[in-house]
Amino acid sequence: MKINASKMTTPIEEKDVQNLKTRTGMVMISDGKSKPELARLHLSMEMITIQKQDTTTPTPTPTNATHPPIESKERMVQITRQKVGGLGLSIKGGAEHKLPILISRIYKDQAADATGQLFVGDAIIKVNGEYITACPHDDAVNILRNAGDIVVLTVKHYRAATPFLQKQLSRETPESDNDATCAELKADENWKSVNSSRPVSISSEPENRWLDLVSVPLMMAYVTRYIYGTDKLRPNAFEVRGLNGTTTGIIHCDDLAILSQWLKYITDNVVGLTSLQMKLFNRNFPVGERIEYMGWVNEGVINNHISWQSYKPRFLVLKGTEVMLFDSPPLNVTGLTKANVAYKVYQTMFRVVKESETVDSRQHCFLLQSSGHEPRYLSVETRQELLRIENSWNAAIVTSVIKLGRKTFAVSHHGKTGGLTLDWQAGFSLTEGAEAAVIWQYKFSQLRGSSDDGKSKLKLHFQDHETRTIETKELECHVLQSLLFCMHAFLTAKVASVDPTFLSSIQQA
Repeated sequence: MKINASKMTTPIEEKDVQNLKTRTGMVMISDGKSKPELARLHLSMEMITIQKQDTTTPTPTPTNATHPPIESKERMVQITRQKVGGLGLSIKGGAEHKLPILISRIYKDQAADATGQLFVGDAIIKVNGEYITACPHDDAVNILRNAGDIVVLTVKHYRAATPFLQKQLSRETPESDNDATCAELKADENWKSVNSSRPVSISSEPENRWLDLVSVPLMMAYVTRYIYGTDKLRPNAFEVRGLNGTTTGIIHCDDLAILSQWLKYITDNVVGLTSLQMKLFNRNFPVGERIEYMGWVNEGVINNHISWQSYKPRFLVLKGTEVMLFDSPPLNVTGLTKANVAYKVYQTMFRVVKESETVDSRQHCFLLQSSGHEPRYLSVETRQELLRIENSWNAAIVTSVIKLGRKTFAVSHHGKTGGLTLDWQAGFSLTEGAEAAVIWQYKFSQLRGSSDDGKSKLKLHFQDHETRTIETKELECHVLQSLLFCMHAFLTAKVASVDPTFLSSIQQA
């Protein structure tokens, strides 16, 4: 039965197989320039796939390791590591033998077998987006072992190696010699006529057969309704981009309700997988250094040659005492140390931009400004995502301030040099002289307001507990912005940590 192209978008159908929910529905797909064509969207927890109807009558090809691919392309396969058996595959080859890393065995009913997309004779090109083609065998083994619980493999099939490796299975043992196997493989006559390929995955239904056109892993994927790099919202359309740049193309839905459903389902899966990856990362860190948030934002970039700003996707991470921006998501713990931008949370101001203050058509915007740096104008796709960031920011503020404990700034008070200390437990205190004698001290809950000249002069207004009078303290600080941002962080942390005294005081005020 052929699909009627005039029907276009269809309601989303849900299936639950072995407690794994999948969703399918008809949409229109384009490259953003050409006329959209009818296609089917298939969504699983870990992958979104664009499919087209198969109009031929091919011989059914079982998706198991004994029927390798026929076509010749790279493909991405996502595996969820199992507690028993790990990834469920063995490898041979390596750079020391001038051979690719080849899958030599797929263990029945384990993780690799469960994907239905990996085959004996597949060469592993990338692990989580990182090339391993130049890796020796032992290094490749270690990379696979330490790749996390959700692993994305980029593979290519080597048809010439498949018969040889399958023949090896009949006599292979766990202690089989990789060096000997590689030597025999290189001597095999068929090896010189290597062909690589990609399997065409087919989902069978009673009346229709579907061919996979492209599959995009959802782990830390980028979902957007905006035309790339602009503030222009696509009418009734969106795009999903994977970690390595693979894209669904532009997905068009003529029904706004169905469009909203697809966006919610896809975004929920992305957030769930990203949260899982965040938990895996956090196994490596103590409490005060853990990740509070990971996700995509868009940063407004001013270009001198045009009168408007363009937008660049950035991956935002709130970790311990730092807020970081990456051009692409970190794939491992080492990657977290390679941020393009990193600021201390307690020296950075976070502010949600009101709708009346937005500079263009982008919605759900916020500002990050760290002392001594230009403010960064950022936006996210939804109000819910903005609230998630705001809540995570408050949690990160508490974490960073508690870890910092106290910070002292050099100030002058009535012409005398001193130090203004912000202490998480004690509040504000001013000390002077070589012996750091305490001149005055107030709790955070006693602060009733502040004012400054934007340069170096600061006035702090405290209320005396006994007399209830307001006492003003005048200070001068050469790093005024840094002091103000840090002071704001301490006060925000007090509110966010629900300090009863502080909350009571601001309610009275």
